[in-house]
Amino acid sequence: MLELDAIQTGYGETQVIHGLDLTVAPGTVHALLGRNGVGKSTTMKAIMGLLPITAGRVVFDGRDITDAPAHAVAKTGLAYVPETRDLFGALTLRENLELAGRLGAARGGAWTIERVLDFFPALKGRLENGGTQLSGGEQQMAAIGRALMMAPRVLLLDEPTEGLAPIIVRQIADKLAELKAEGMTMLLVEQNLAFALHLADEITLVGRGQAVWNGGPEALAGDEAVQKRWLGV
Repeated sequence: MLELDAIQTGYGETQVIHGLDLTVAPGTVHALLGRNGVGKSTTMKAIMGLLPITAGRVVFDGRDITDAPAHAVAKTGLAYVPETRDLFGALTLRENLELAGRLGAARGGAWTIERVLDFFPALKGRLENGGTQLSGGEQQMAAIGRALMMAPRVLLLDEPTEGLAPIIVRQIADKLAELKAEGMTMLLVEQNLAFALHLADEITLVGRGQAVWNGGPEALAGDEAVQKRWLGV
């Protein structure tokens, strides 16, 4: 469904990713893990066309999208939930969802505001609140809901548990598990190892801007040496 072929990217003259390979199979959750600063979020931004790819290529469902601008990438069916959530603070929650829903409707998507509220009941009664007036957990739910309104074929999630209370982390885990059960393909960047091991079908570890380990969650859970070397666990 999504393939990174030896991509290189970074910020200006600072190269962060040095030939990263990654393959996300349809209907699976693929976790991208590593220590802070190894380039996980940079990889997500490069996939979405927010950073230039200086070498290699990104292929989505057989289509090369390496040089596509961000708005064109979104139209292909990739939806991005950034670590910073990035809700429009000047817009209400309803307007944030409606804006994304325009693209989803054009793609024939089945997600509506009502379905998002059923999926995340905590957002009920908050539709007229500004995006930045929501709590951290509500903002994360809203950011995921906004991405779903785009009718994605692949959902990119960057640190969805960052800064959240344990009870909210469990709720997010349950909801992502529901999406997985429905066949949603996901690429997940996460620092919470237990969260990632619970959700992922496949895991790639990143170190020094490259993929340094790949395998299933059971294999990683049982390999303390790999965890210590590449995750600092």
